[in-house]
Amino acid sequence: MNIRLELLDKPQWRALPETDEPLPFGQLRTNHMFLMNYRDGAWTDARIVPYGEIALMPGATCLHYGQTIFEGAKAFKHDDGGIYLFRYEKNCERLNHSARNLCMPEVPAADQMEATLRLLDIERDWCPNMPESSLYVRPFMFATQDSLGVKPSAGYIYCIMLSPAGPYYPGGFSNAVRLLITTRYHRAVSGGTGTAKCGGNYAASLQAQEYAKKLGCGQVLYLDAANRTIEEVGTMNHYHVESDGTFVIPAFNDSILKSVTSRSVLELAEMGGLPLEIKARQETIFLDKFIADVKAGKIVEAGGFGTAAVISPVGAYLLEDGTEIAIGDGRVGPHSRALYEYYANMQIGRRPAPAGWLRKVEKYG
Repeated sequence: MNIRLELLDKPQWRALPETDEPLPFGQLRTNHMFLMNYRDGAWTDARIVPYGEIALMPGATCLHYGQTIFEGAKAFKHDDGGIYLFRYEKNCERLNHSARNLCMPEVPAADQMEATLRLLDIERDWCPNMPESSLYVRPFMFATQDSLGVKPSAGYIYCIMLSPAGPYYPGGFSNAVRLLITTRYHRAVSGGTGTAKCGGNYAASLQAQEYAKKLGCGQVLYLDAANRTIEEVGTMNHYHVESDGTFVIPAFNDSILKSVTSRSVLELAEMGGLPLEIKARQETIFLDKFIADVKAGKIVEAGGFGTAAVISPVGAYLLEDGTEIAIGDGRVGPHSRALYEYYANMQIGRRPAPAGWLRKVEKYG
């Protein structure tokens, strides 16, 4: 792919803020972004340009009918000074799955990878090396055709932006969150866009999230609308840990987004690559049995798997009738902590990762 460079003059470049405080999540921007346009059935004009506004007509399909998809990945600075992407090919695959789900054009995975590596090379000085930090990678695509007809757009823009980021939740991994279990709101339904990482799914979660906050909860545990089975926790895949140390993840279906973190944990378990001989499996989890097993001490830890937070432990669940159910002692459990440390050290190069899971950002030119 031929990528045109339109870079700022060096004196205009901003730099990563120097601070001992944790970086905010998702607030900082680097100097440049990648853009590419889809016209007449083909992707054209691949370019890296200064970060800034994107011109869009008021009638653009994305603004009216929600043809928007995105991904989230991370690059890490290792002790050798190199920058490494973690399992980014999985994000490329998932973006194309989302595109198919929303009748949008796919972006060749090789082009996604090349564009991201080139942008990361240019912005490598923005990659932080403080604990629980990363250079967050946000690829996204949106429809641009100026049309009010309800149909797939004829034009699209694919963009990649970067954000130096600290932990997703204030306080990082060490704080266990409280979840609201609700039957009032549902994240997705069978036959819809639940497996796609699209804007509409996240917009639909905002009302439930605000409702949870009013009740003193950090997020929502979503259930299947028909069967009261556990699906996702906020924007993450749910997990719980049985008393023998087994991690249990809800079985993927057509209303659950397949977390790269969840898939990695399952693959590591198959390889025998997890600490403390932890095992992992998937199954359908009915809410009533889950609550009974928590109360009986058969479930000792729980949380969420996702790219932004990696692992977010849960300390307690709140039912809508006001009943609170603690998990273990309400704090981060040893199995979740061991897995988090193992996984995070693998991402930053302090533990070996399976072959192909880390991709070094090479220097171009």
